Amino acid sequence: MTARLPGRLHHTAYVAKNLEETRAFYEDVIGLPLLATWCEQDVLFGKERTYAHVFFGLADGSALAFFQFADPADQAEFGPEMPASPFHHIALQVDPQTQAELEARIARAGIEPPATYVLEHGYCRSVYVVDPNGMILEFTCDEPAALEQDAANRAKAHGELKRWLAGDHTPNNNFRPAEAA
Repeated sequence: MTARLPGRLHHTAYVAKNLEETRAFYEDVIGLPLLATWCEQDVLFGKERTYAHVFFGLADGSALAFFQFADPADQAEFGPEMPASPFHHIALQVDPQTQAELEARIARAGIEPPATYVLEHGYCRSVYVVDPNGMILEFTCDEPAALEQDAANRAKAHGELKRWLAGDHTPNNNFRPAEAA
């Protein structure tokens, strides 16, 4: 029997440093529409807390969401310090035209390296940008030839993981550009 899988991502959630700066970045620069602003008050973790929770929409109906607390002590307790590692990020799938448009919007907004950069992974091309909260957002465009071998990748995924865990760290990305290898 095949396990039932979740249908799609509903939303991710992070604490924002400043909701207006966050709104301006996601809506005005990136182009994600503000779908909802929920102003709430709940008993959370043993204390009544007042906060706003905003949602920015993606094409599939999912959203990126951000909190901001009214009480500076709550804000300090729950964030918004993002990990300094570039390996902590959100990756969103885009087509080539959308990726080019996003690169242009980012440039028009005056966002420059190191707050934005491009990586050619071979199996995909990724544009990265850092939001006002320090979170890294990746816009990924898959390489059509890599998508064609999706079934083969799925079939060998467990074996490749076992190989890696056993100490064989030989690269297997045959799409990686030679200069990046």
